[in-house]
Amino acid sequence: MLPFLLDGVAAGEPSVSIFGERNQRLVRAALGPDSGVTFIDGGHHYLRPAAAIRRHREMLAAYVAGGATQIRITGDVPHPGVGVPWEWWARYEAAVNEVYDEFPMYGLCPYDTRTAPAEVLDDVRRTHTHVVADDGRRVPSPAYLPPRDFLTTAVPSWTDPLEATPPAVLLADPTPADARAALAPLQLTAALDGDEFDGLMVSVNEAVTNAIVHGRAPVRLHAWTEPGRIVVTVTDHGRGPANPVAGLMPSGDGPGGLGLWLAHQLCAYVSLRPGPDGFTIRLIAETPGS
Repeated sequence: MLPFLLDGVAAGEPSVSIFGERNQRLVRAALGPDSGVTFIDGGHHYLRPAAAIRRHREMLAAYVAGGATQIRITGDVPHPGVGVPWEWWARYEAAVNEVYDEFPMYGLCPYDTRTAPAEVLDDVRRTHTHVVADDGRRVPSPAYLPPRDFLTTAVPSWTDPLEATPPAVLLADPTPADARAALAPLQLTAALDGDEFDGLMVSVNEAVTNAIVHGRAPVRLHAWTEPGRIVVTVTDHGRGPANPVAGLMPSGDGPGGLGLWLAHQLCAYVSLRPGPDGFTIRLIAETPGS
């Protein structure tokens, strides 16, 4: 990472380090003071994939507006090795091959092989066009898949452990108002931060609306709760959004894209699961640190 960042500084290119606290501290110490590298808190930046894409695009646009013709960014994406579900970050790693195409960005995505599970490393090889060899050479990844091929075939859905218990709410063909009314009492147990709970309610409203308007009946809503968390799934018998990047960008190329994007901004976790029996969106709201 050090040659990557320092070569960028030497070339007059904006060079940005976006790591969590521990790794950022290591990078800062190795670079020393006044390195010319810009440091951004990765713990906040990489909290949610759609928000990370939005922040990246705002940052890249600002650099380009300032005259930059090449921008270097490196940072660590969360994964199960550090306690974070992988599915939506796997989607992120594939999507970034498209969503930054309009910007002159050169990205380096390091993964610690001591902590990243084997399945994560396999996905990383399939979502990056190149890998860095042990001798520092940049070589094509033989496992690489185009983003849409990866996103439609290779991302297993994650299930929250709370779903193994009986649901607190089970609704058949609810209206958005029905869903909101049924979920409101769960806040008595969850005691979420007000913004977190309001974000979940907006996201569920959008999910149910999408299921009714763009999916196929019957629609089923299940919800579970415990102190600090609420998990909601909405299932219809349609195929789900045609664009596998849906939710990570504001609109996508089909209907319902804005609602999915809002959910990705507002919820602690969002899972999209197309299958032979229909499409399920999983929405999780939780108190940070719970």
